[in-house]
Amino acid sequence: MAYNHFILTCGGTGCESNKGDEIYKSLIANAEKLGVKNQVQIVKTGCFGFCERGPIVKVLPEDSFYVDVKPEDAAEIIAEQIVKGREVPRLLYKGDAEKKSNTAVEDIEFYQKQVRVVLRNCGVINPENIDEYIAREGYLGLEKVLFQWTPEQTIEEMKVSGLRGRGGAGFPTWMKWDFARKAPGDVKYVICNADEGDPGAYMDRSTIEGDPHSVIEGMITAGKAIGSHQGFVYIRAEYPLAIERLKIAIRQAQEYGLLGKDILGSGFDFDIEIRLGAGAFVCGEETALIKSIEGNRGMPVPKPPFPANKGLWQKPTIINNVETLANVPVITNKGGAWLAKIGTEKSKGTKVFALTGKIKNSGLVEVPMGTTLREIIFEIGGGIKGGKKFKGVQTGGPSGGILTEALLDTPIDFDTLVKNGSMMGSGGMIVMDEDDCVVDVARFYMEFCVDESCGKCSPCRIGTSQLLAILDKIAGGNGTEADLEKLETIGKAMSKASLCALGQTAPNPTLSTVKNFREEYLEHIRDKKCRAGKCKKLVRFEINLDKCIGCGACSKKCPANCITQVEGTDKKRPPYRIDPEKCLKCGECFKACKFGAVAKV
Repeated sequence: MAYNHFILTCGGTGCESNKGDEIYKSLIANAEKLGVKNQVQIVKTGCFGFCERGPIVKVLPEDSFYVDVKPEDAAEIIAEQIVKGREVPRLLYKGDAEKKSNTAVEDIEFYQKQVRVVLRNCGVINPENIDEYIAREGYLGLEKVLFQWTPEQTIEEMKVSGLRGRGGAGFPTWMKWDFARKAPGDVKYVICNADEGDPGAYMDRSTIEGDPHSVIEGMITAGKAIGSHQGFVYIRAEYPLAIERLKIAIRQAQEYGLLGKDILGSGFDFDIEIRLGAGAFVCGEETALIKSIEGNRGMPVPKPPFPANKGLWQKPTIINNVETLANVPVITNKGGAWLAKIGTEKSKGTKVFALTGKIKNSGLVEVPMGTTLREIIFEIGGGIKGGKKFKGVQTGGPSGGILTEALLDTPIDFDTLVKNGSMMGSGGMIVMDEDDCVVDVARFYMEFCVDESCGKCSPCRIGTSQLLAILDKIAGGNGTEADLEKLETIGKAMSKASLCALGQTAPNPTLSTVKNFREEYLEHIRDKKCRAGKCKKLVRFEINLDKCIGCGACSKKCPANCITQVEGTDKKRPPYRIDPEKCLKCGECFKACKFGAVAKV
């Protein structure tokens, strides 16, 4: 059927949780109601990436980009654009105030510096329709792998591409495959690590939700290259939408002869099973992940031997994360040299980041390696919310360091981030402003690591608890300057002695903040002051009697009833005061006062 229009609606988890499915159904209902259902195809896609302005609806061929769409807007979109042929101006994305409305995606600041390789199909195709993936050159590279290239040629193409593992370590993908290829044994396994556990990270989830076949094609290619006939996707049970779309994609691939016995008549067998993870962060580590698939408690084991030699059930195994595998079909289709032209000398290709925190344009960002932090935060991300001052950015999730304003022009690649005390990680990027306290942030991530440590090795089990205890001490106003030395000593020892990457990298937020924000730690220790007001034991609220107009707004909001009027004044409306002994330091009075009379001291 020939359609005059195509409407793409965001079907990622973020938009779905914000009535995205209602928008989709309402568009269909209104198209039927107005008799234009044969003129427009309405498709639910994956994430568009611009999560800050979701739900998003895109109309083709006009390339109209509608943001912050609500279910009640569906009727107007159909009536105006589909029936009358004119856009709905109030829903169009608008850039800076002095600019005209931007409708074309390439004109939107958020997308201008992005290069979508991994996310090439997200927001473009229906992820539940294999035909749409195939129409976008899907499984074209696999044809070469099955019928034209030897396994060695496939691995060589991966080498030419320069692709390094996107799970965090940055190990050359071709080398891992080559080790497994050469390892003795007739039974080998391919595992997709979709156990994304970093706070604020959702790159892998969105990739599977928006383009599951890219991961499947990558796994089949890896299987052919190393001589494996069985793959497993280890995915968090907390990702129901991604799991459902992955199941649909696997079933469709099987029906099309792309999975199972004698794929496309090539004589090569390969199939994929899904294994659900229970949410243990440590299972992102490859040996712990393997133990979990085997039905054991997810705990890391010493290496060597490495999984490429002895992995799942003691058989040669390669483990690549979602983003790594989603790159593979592009490499096999366009050639490794094509990807190698993107990025830097030692970090080829692009990287997907979940840009979150105190940023105007939060969302999923894919940029060439070598893009600077400043470009991502202030150009793609639009800068800091509310005109606040930038303080720092954490890359690499709970295992990453916090980088300062002085490092904003740092190019993002594997080696440069490590050199500056952070890491690429799987791609979380959390922006902080002047209202964030680095001691509080370090405590938050250390609490996370204490909870997620499997406890197998003492450097991690004891070290994380010790670091947390010292950070609690400093945040409570009882720290000493000697505690800073202890933080560094324990952190460095953990980095060297811990069994797996969780313990080795857990000190990074603490070590980086002690190094880059030492004066703020000293304020907590010497002055008993938290400049951001996050460490409650160091915060005190006072009411300026001269500014207080006696409205009582603060008193009404106080849950502790510790704000009372000052007696014995000659004012008609006596000012209020706070009893410091009863104060919970919740800050409700500070929020309630419209006259600046309540201050943090």
